[in-house]
Amino acid sequence: MVSEESVVEYVSKLEGVSERAQEQWRVFEFDGRVLLCIEKGTNPLRIELRCDRKLSKTLQERYESVMESRALGRNGIEIICSGQLTGDEVIDLVRHAYEQTKNME
Repeated sequence: MVSEESVVEYVSKLEGVSERAQEQWRVFEFDGRVLLCIEKGTNPLRIELRCDRKLSKTLQERYESVMESRALGRNGIEIICSGQLTGDEVIDLVRHAYEQTKNME
């Protein structure tokens, strides 16, 4: 299972990403656009991130812990890291969210 610290460590190293802390969430942005939200102190970890719609649909069909994001709506997914996705898969989705956000027009 992936930890909040490992996701924060990874996303903090991405070029141009900034963090905006809120009471319940850690929000990561690129160029003023949200790419990732982490709900503080959740166990299992709950994250919401930007995702391609086709990949989002595939993940939702495959894993019950992946659903449409409340924060990002149709442009994102919510993942409850309950062991269905590996840490590497979550980090890959963070990288995907970064690329999706970076390439938005």
